[in-house]
Amino acid sequence: MAIYLDPPLWPAHGTHFSHMVSDTSLEELHAFAAAAGIPDRAFDGDHYDVPERRLPELVAAGAVQVEGRVLVRKLIASGLRIPARRRNKSLKVPLLNRWNTIMPGHDALFLDLLDRWSEEHRHYHGCTHLLSVLESLDLLTDPADPPRTVLLAAWFHDAVYRGIAGQDEEESARLAEERLTAEGLPEDEVAEVARLVRLTSDHRPESGDDDGALLCDADLSVLGGEPDEYARYVAAVRKDYAHIGDADFASGRATVVRRLLDLDPLFHTARARDLWRAAARRNLNGELA
Repeated sequence: MAIYLDPPLWPAHGTHFSHMVSDTSLEELHAFAAAAGIPDRAFDGDHYDVPERRLPELVAAGAVQVEGRVLVRKLIASGLRIPARRRNKSLKVPLLNRWNTIMPGHDALFLDLLDRWSEEHRHYHGCTHLLSVLESLDLLTDPADPPRTVLLAAWFHDAVYRGIAGQDEEESARLAEERLTAEGLPEDEVAEVARLVRLTSDHRPESGDDDGALLCDADLSVLGGEPDEYARYVAAVRKDYAHIGDADFASGRATVVRRLLDLDPLFHTARARDLWRAAARRNLNGELA
């Protein structure tokens, strides 16, 4: 039995973090962390995130420093590793890296948005969805970069999520207006981000609205996944609405699916149609059936 630390390579909160894992059990890991005074909030499913300044004392307490690849192999061999996309918190580093390409130096806003996307009641509408939308925007615009206003709209489009269609999007747009104005963005950029966020309420951009088409297509890209991926999406949406009874959820979900099938077009950009349209119609019709 051993506790392992990789090098402090993960930037966040003005410092760098290491991962701390056990090669045997989570019980061993939790016990070591508790003895070292590491807070529960630092636990991320299969490891603890520990700041660089804590490394000497953790090594003194018995943790072993290893290369990152060695730590990953130890974690996989233990059977404790959780795939990154199956958890929200593990995505904070890739999300931070993406944030810093569009809003460097605005760490407080990033952390506020990350907290919102990481809320416990979110299952589908969490960090995994956010990263998926950002990656889909990359696919749709490659080899160019997505416009910054579209990327910011992706970050804000479900920043407020209570499961109230229309109201969530409106409150998310207002949040974007408030926070981006406070961060000093030009008025026209703020207005454009808010406009794009509001479009995700019905995914019906007007003809010629290229940026609106990009965001709406990226937001609906999950519909065009493989059958097992689509099944996980539907299951996660059900968890988002766990407070609603089965019969009411089934009725409401059927209404949503029919609305999506009635969208003409379902995807607005040529690349999105090539990537996702056929699979999306297969998945939606299969769910409705």
